[in-house]
Amino acid sequence: MNPSDATRVLVIDAADNVATTLTPLARGTEMAVDRSGTHHNVVLADDIPFGHKFALGPITAGGEVRKYGVVIARATVEISAGAHVHVHNIESNRGRGDRA
Repeated sequence: MNPSDATRVLVIDAADNVATTLTPLARGTEMAVDRSGTHHNVVLADDIPFGHKFALGPITAGGEVRKYGVVIARATVEISAGAHVHVHNIESNRGRGDRA
C-alpha cells in the first residue's frame, strides 16, 4: 500500500465495501486501500469530493452499502468499483421512518 493513500481515505471495518475520502480525489487516481489485511487497488471512476465515499468493488443494484461495519444504505443502481457513492446512487436505510 502506498503510505500516502492511507492518509487520503478511511475504511473502518473489514466488512466495509466503501471508503471515505479525507481529501478530494480526482477521477483516474489509482488508490491502494488496505481493509484488515485485504489489499484493494481501485481506479477512481469519478471525482470524489472530501468526505464522500467510493466503492471498493462492484455493488449490485439493491445491494448493501457497508460503512462502519454496518449496512448504511442500498444501491439504487449498479455501482462499479471506484465510483462515487452518494445520494444519486444509494438510498439510506437510516432515519426514513417508513420501514419497520
